[in-house]
Amino acid sequence: MDVAHLRVLRELRDRGSVAAVAAALHVSPSAISQQLATLQAHAPVPLTTRRGRVLALTPAGEALAGAGMRVDAALTAAREAVGAFLDDDERPVRVSAFHSAGLALFGPLLRELDGTPPLHLADADVAHRDFPGLTAEHDVVIAHRLAHDTAWPADRVVTTPLLAEPLDIALPAGHPLATSAQVRAGDLVDERWVSVHAGFPLAGVLDHLAAHVGRPLHVAHRINEFSVTAEVVRAGAAVAVLPRTTATPLAVDGLVLRPLADLDLVRHVDILTRPDALAYASVRRVVRALLAVADSATAQAG
Repeated sequence: MDVAHLRVLRELRDRGSVAAVAAALHVSPSAISQQLATLQAHAPVPLTTRRGRVLALTPAGEALAGAGMRVDAALTAAREAVGAFLDDDERPVRVSAFHSAGLALFGPLLRELDGTPPLHLADADVAHRDFPGLTAEHDVVIAHRLAHDTAWPADRVVTTPLLAEPLDIALPAGHPLATSAQVRAGDLVDERWVSVHAGFPLAGVLDHLAAHVGRPLHVAHRINEFSVTAEVVRAGAAVAVLPRTTATPLAVDGLVLRPLADLDLVRHVDILTRPDALAYASVRRVVRALLAVADSATAQAG
């Protein structure tokens, strides 16, 4: 089997369509289809199947794509053994983060690295299931999940834990509970709430809270961007759940964060990378810098 053909199969898994793979690899869709056909000719079982108008991978294709990724990582490691180009700290690194992580981490990361390696930064807040797919476009993806969410797929990405941050209740500074050091879930049952949209990593938090207090909560607003949520809370229109570490910069000008006394809420922030991307010294340096920045942010948030 040709390594290039295996890479095309992996790209189809991650990008979702022949057209997207062709655009990413700067070739025609027919060239991609031909490479997939050549790979299929060497496989005794179907690797792809039609789902409507989309070409998708069969379970055998998924397994081969995962194996191909490991082959690519091994070849990258082999090239590293015979050449120094992978140790080049000047190789640009593409970093993606969901919004609140970008707000809290991008500035300190840039200062920590001081230009080496060069960074190409992007924000992407997607549903939990879609974070691994972002590694097709970015060397480093900062993703988040709740403790009960499905683990990141080990056959597709390497996971480096970055933060385990408590989730606090965001209150307007004039709220009667704002003067308390802690709040209890039962004190919040009659509040209007801001939540994220369904399918996003923090969407289940209010369901968990509702189950804890034994009654549904009134979700008045659905907003994914925490800085916008903060403005709604400051205006006294609702309360919200916000992550303590990455939301600390928002806890000013009439907004306070208070921990829950009777419920332990935590979200996990992780770094996702492809194994072959992690073979580059510049990518490993960015990961180390992110860990240092996260440690500092955690210390400042208390």
